[in-house]
Amino acid sequence: MATSTPKDQPPKSSKLILLVIALAVLIIAAGGAAAYFYLGAKQPPKETVVLPVDPIFVALEPFTVNLQPSGRARFLHVAMTLKVADAASQTQLTQYLPEVRSRVLTVLSNRESETLLVADEKSRLANEIMVSLNQPFAPNLPSAKIASVMFTTFMLQ
Repeated sequence: MATSTPKDQPPKSSKLILLVIALAVLIIAAGGAAAYFYLGAKQPPKETVVLPVDPIFVALEPFTVNLQPSGRARFLHVAMTLKVADAASQTQLTQYLPEVRSRVLTVLSNRESETLLVADEKSRLANEIMVSLNQPFAPNLPSAKIASVMFTTFMLQ
C-alpha cells in the first residue's frame, strides 16, 4: 500500500506565510516609492513668466500759468505726460480733456514761485496733479487710473 507520509509533502501553511510576507514587503516597497515620487520629490512649480505691459502715455499740451504773487510777477511754463494704467483711462482722459486741463491749471496756479525751486516740491506738485486727475470726472464714472505724472518741460520765469 502506498500511503503518503507527512515527510514527503511540505506543510502548506509555511509556503502560504512566506508568500504573504513577500507580498506585504512588495506592497510596502511600492507604497514607499509612490510616496517618494508624489510627496517627497515634488518638482518645483513652473514659473509663470509675466510679460511687461506696454506703458500708455497721454501727452498734454504745455501750460503757461501766472503764479501766486510774491513780490513780482512770475509765470510757469510746463509740459507734462501722464502715464495711465489702461486704455480705458486713456480714452477717458482724452474725452474729458478740457476738464483735465482745467484741473491741472488750478493746481499749477495755486503755487508760489519760490516753492517750485526745490525738487521735493516738484514731486509734491506731480502728486497733487495725479490726485486731482484721479478724481471721477462725472458722478457715475469710475476714476481714471493715472500711475504717474512726468514733467517734460519745466521752466520758471
